[in-house]
Amino acid sequence: MSPFTPISPHGPPTKVALISVHGDPAVEIGAEEAGGQNVYVRQVGEALAHLGWQVDMFTRKAHPQQAEQVQHCPGCRTIRLTAGPTEFVSRDEIFEYLPQFVRELLGFQQQESCQYPLVHTNYWLSSWVGMELKQHQPLVQMHTYHSLGAIKYANVPNIPAIATTRLAIEKQCLEAADCIVATSPQEEAHMRSHLSSRGNIQVIPCGTDIGRYGAMTRAEARQKLGIPLDAKVVFYIGRFDPRKGIETLVRAVAQSKFRTDDTLQLIIGGGSRPGEKDGWERDRIEGIVQDLDLADHTQFPGRISNDALPYYYAAADVSVVPSHYEPFGLVAIESMASRTPVIASDVGGLQFTVLPHETGLLIPAKDIPGFSRAIDQILADPSLREQWGLAARKRVETTFSWQGVAQQLSQLYQQHILQMTA
Repeated sequence: MSPFTPISPHGPPTKVALISVHGDPAVEIGAEEAGGQNVYVRQVGEALAHLGWQVDMFTRKAHPQQAEQVQHCPGCRTIRLTAGPTEFVSRDEIFEYLPQFVRELLGFQQQESCQYPLVHTNYWLSSWVGMELKQHQPLVQMHTYHSLGAIKYANVPNIPAIATTRLAIEKQCLEAADCIVATSPQEEAHMRSHLSSRGNIQVIPCGTDIGRYGAMTRAEARQKLGIPLDAKVVFYIGRFDPRKGIETLVRAVAQSKFRTDDTLQLIIGGGSRPGEKDGWERDRIEGIVQDLDLADHTQFPGRISNDALPYYYAAADVSVVPSHYEPFGLVAIESMASRTPVIASDVGGLQFTVLPHETGLLIPAKDIPGFSRAIDQILADPSLREQWGLAARKRVETTFSWQGVAQQLSQLYQQHILQMTA
């Protein structure tokens, strides 16, 4: 049997559950608190389905008009369970609804006359669900953290009341789950230093769609978006959150030697609808742009659709990921797949994805002059930008495709299910 073939190749496909309580795989990316985790779960689910697994992705219903089930492709669907009010609830306030989530998932299994031999939980909230399910039925639990509380709380001014609970559950999960899937060696090291020396960890990176990103030239992308060919384009995409470091980027551009160049364009994409939580941060960033007299150089296109996003990456001279911390950083490899070099903070998984002076540059987080010099270096040298962009594409093709990630996960799932049933 091929190591990447699901266990039941001649019978019904083996069912697995991906659990992402607050990160809905079917939601539009860029919605409130929707980002890399949502992308990861959906792309992993669809890629595993293409390998022959039957994948059910469980999340929490956050709006009364949301469909209870969304079929993404044959063998992969999102199932929304009712846990608490059917409205948006911040991730820091969801914990009290997790027992109901478990009951609903157990009820779904009974209704479908099935049990999942393996669950892959995502984020600490889902890890609690997985550990609780394990008390009710035999199963293998895989877990991906997506972020660690100990790292996050060291970088925020206000620590939420749920912090103590989160830290305890993250440690418990590392020691109790069958396997933790770290997305970079740096994340694995942080688990060992901040959580526990016990537990099984395997490093399998995140991926990206190498067919979707990189499918057009810079000229084609700029024509599509109405950006002049001679423009110097600096691009950011992501949530509006102080930890994402957007202020660092804006202040770095204000210090750039191209600051007075009429062709300079700073595009800051992403963000929720007016009135949602990250709108406050967007208002703050827009205020800084005005104060620094950058309004004529800056665009806020808002939420960028999945169809449009590849054009923005391809149109940019450089993508900037100025986060204070990233366990992995999907934006970096999406940009690299688009042949656009990346300037990123020298933190977490970004140290794994971005190769300094080969696919981009790594700068200490919050280092405004450092980011400014890095931006200038790439904008001033089109041949260097081209060289690093080609190397970035090659790195993604060889290391970060969703197909390759799914094959590694498939093999890991299979090994642990066989161990459980032996």
